[in-house]
Amino acid sequence: MSTGTAGTADPAERPPGDAERRREQRGWYFYDFACSVYSTSVLTVFLGPYLTSIAKAAADAEGFVHPLGIPVRAGSLFAYAVSASVLVAVIVMPLAGAAADRTGRKKPLLAAAAYVGATATACMFFLDGQRYLLGAFLLIVANASISVSMVLYNAYLPQIAAPEERDAVSSRGWAFGYTSGALVLVLNLVLYTGHDSFGLSESDAVRICLASAGVWWGAFTLVPLRRLRDRRVPPGGEGAVGSGWRQLIATLRDMRRHPLTLSFLLAYLVYNDGIQTVISQASLYGSEELGLDQTTLITAVLLVQVLAVAGALGMGRLARVYGAKRTILASLVVWTLILAAAYLLPADAPVFFYSLAAAIGLVLGGSQALSRSLFSHLVPRGKEAEYFSAYEMSDRGLSWLGPLVFGLGYQLTGSYRDAILSLVIFFALGSLLLARVPVRAAVAAAGNPVPDRI
Repeated sequence: MSTGTAGTADPAERPPGDAERRREQRGWYFYDFACSVYSTSVLTVFLGPYLTSIAKAAADAEGFVHPLGIPVRAGSLFAYAVSASVLVAVIVMPLAGAAADRTGRKKPLLAAAAYVGATATACMFFLDGQRYLLGAFLLIVANASISVSMVLYNAYLPQIAAPEERDAVSSRGWAFGYTSGALVLVLNLVLYTGHDSFGLSESDAVRICLASAGVWWGAFTLVPLRRLRDRRVPPGGEGAVGSGWRQLIATLRDMRRHPLTLSFLLAYLVYNDGIQTVISQASLYGSEELGLDQTTLITAVLLVQVLAVAGALGMGRLARVYGAKRTILASLVVWTLILAAAYLLPADAPVFFYSLAAAIGLVLGGSQALSRSLFSHLVPRGKEAEYFSAYEMSDRGLSWLGPLVFGLGYQLTGSYRDAILSLVIFFALGSLLLARVPVRAAVAAAGNPVPDRI
């Protein structure tokens, strides 16, 4: 705590005024605007079907590729790579969270993670022929990098938003992300459908769409790096990186003093695993199981992006009336119904697929944004990056089980329809666990003011 007067306090130590806080919030929104293009254009739309086609081109007569001598069905490679990227992120995220809290320098770490991921994504331009190992490697690097960057990005939320405005600020961040995702998907759609008129092959168009997401990610990351500011922490202690794992152990021990926060994290881990698997495997399911073409998949995901903006903002308003917990629980019921409908969806039926995409859009952004803002109320002051590191492990870092189960389901049965059925349990169990968390008591136990409606 500064002992100087308000006029002489170091700007890095002073609480931000209203104007400065609003400026930081606007800058913070733009990291969602920057990196969400990776999640939509790369992870959700193009890379799954494209990497699968490359793997199939390299497969043997039985349809298997053999990375490191391990027989893997070509259609499972993408799901396995997503799971591997998550495991890499689990190793790195605690180091990043501990370093941020010990040094107070989240911004350089955010820049490093963002630009490693953006570079890996831009390098996807070089995927062609039978380079499935390169594709899997770049996916692992990019996906792990975005997970690490989100630890640092989310840790800013309690510092730039008062408790009563976090639901709205978090929802606006998601809305910015879905807006950019929709905008870039429109450009992708123009390029992909008109690739002949641009003198490009279909493969060239896909590779340009993949690489342009990395360029977009890197370019718009400059906005939050200019507007966000680091907060000083008291001097002393061990080197941040060297103590990363010791800090994680200390964080987990500290979280044992907040069992209700842990209970929320467990619930979030379960239902978010289902959400992340749906996001990453949707295009693969649509192309391989339902026989839909790439144009249909792009327009369906574009519909998700457009409706997710309204969904994120609309669920933010519902949370102000009914509370974040009840609104999230309602969204999980909708997710369960969506998966049941997806299992029954007939092949070669774009209209039904669009209806499903519309339902996903209405609950996707809101369920994630409200989970983030609800967790921010459960974090003890001064431990934001540490606790959000644990949160990010639940958000991206421990969401390896769903893709792994999905990949194994296809590996064993050869049917994506059978694989998707297993995801219902994630939403059902997650709902049950969340319903048992007394969130008002959890906020009070963390030492934070309890909002009138939560």
